[in-house]
Amino acid sequence: MTNERALVLGGGGVAGIAWATGVLAGLADAGVDVTDPDFLLGTSAGSAVAAQISSGAALGDLFRAQVDPALQWAELTPREGALAELFAFGEKVDAEVSDPVERLRLMGEMALAAETVSEAERRAVIEARLPSHDWPERSLSVVAVDAATGETRIFDRTSGVGLVDVVTASCAVPGVWPVATVGDARYIDGGVRSFTNLDLAAGYARTLVIAPMPDPVLDADAASIAERGGVIEVITPDEAALAAFGTDPLSPASRTPAGHAGFAQGRAVAEAVAALWA
Repeated sequence: MTNERALVLGGGGVAGIAWATGVLAGLADAGVDVTDPDFLLGTSAGSAVAAQISSGAALGDLFRAQVDPALQWAELTPREGALAELFAFGEKVDAEVSDPVERLRLMGEMALAAETVSEAERRAVIEARLPSHDWPERSLSVVAVDAATGETRIFDRTSGVGLVDVVTASCAVPGVWPVATVGDARYIDGGVRSFTNLDLAAGYARTLVIAPMPDPVLDADAASIAERGGVIEVITPDEAALAAFGTDPLSPASRTPAGHAGFAQGRAVAEAVAALWA
């Protein structure tokens, strides 16, 4: 592996999966394929997209599976109010606790006590999302957080655990979806640490970040990479994409409009991305 190009895919619910897939498909349609980087990092929704694009499946097929209702896989609808409760809990923890690992441990504690659908039901959804259930030979790293300790874990094909389990863990939104078992530990969504975890992709000459959700530390992480000589391009949802997301990024109904908005945005930013990626 070289330290030339990194692709970082952030979290953002099912709307984020559709939008990010659309961005990648729009870029490719404009002649800019970024799906084979030297380092691929996925967090939460981004872990699903990363697993999909590294599976060998055609990007066009992945895009159509997002925007064509006849091809979309079944998704669960979370308990009403669960996402708002998570954000309120997160704000309280941020205000009261200074240690970042302890903050994550408390998020895990909350997740372990929450009433959700069963772990098996949620895992089945993730399994259906992935064209391949095996780790690819190419680069793929996935971020999750240990629910008991608050420690961050970066999984890859050398970790000795299943890809479906790892993506399920990275997408285990605390209080919304069940805590996920990977090996002998249990994990929550890697997005509780950072929606992109861009700092974990430091050291590459050129980095493309596709970030469906606002990340409070993204600007600082990007600046840190630039200060060390790295070139970075960040794509976040434009106004049309934000409107397409609607008020609930976890709503399955957001997929079609978010995917189309992402495709249009990918085509629109292709020239800038081409200059970065070439």
